[in-house]
Amino acid sequence: MQDFAAIDFETANRNMSSVCSVGVVIVREGVITERFYKLIRPLPNYYSYWNYQIHGLNRCDTDAADDFPEVWAEIAPRIEGLTLVAHSSSFDEGCLKAAFAAYGLDYPGYDFFCTCNASRKQWIDLPNHKLPTVAAHCGFNLENHHNALADAEAAAAICCCLE
Repeated sequence: MQDFAAIDFETANRNMSSVCSVGVVIVREGVITERFYKLIRPLPNYYSYWNYQIHGLNRCDTDAADDFPEVWAEIAPRIEGLTLVAHSSSFDEGCLKAAFAAYGLDYPGYDFFCTCNASRKQWIDLPNHKLPTVAAHCGFNLENHHNALADAEAAAAICCCLE
């Protein structure tokens, strides 16, 4: 795949609609052409201890951030016509659908490609298929795992590495 948008969401709590950050990496002809990162005021707007432990974001970080519809209005034109790529895409697609539903927006039916599933088929000898492991196999050093932009960059690197 030469043209795609790698995407990653982080959530504030167990609700899939509680996206609190998004990272998007646009790849055209196999080359990264754009990176986008934004904090989002989650819905519902509270942070669970466990989610905070994963990504380190809390209400102080996102209370002044835009709501999902405003952030998505910035992203939508950038990704138009592109397949969305994510590692464990069912999570990110679930977040996207839940956020659209929470705000009463019509979901446009984006196409998703899962780098985790693809890596399981292509590299069966890896010790696991977690994002840092697969990214390292592809030569990408994921230094800031669970930062939405860093994770989107890792997914982009994996997608470019797949045959």
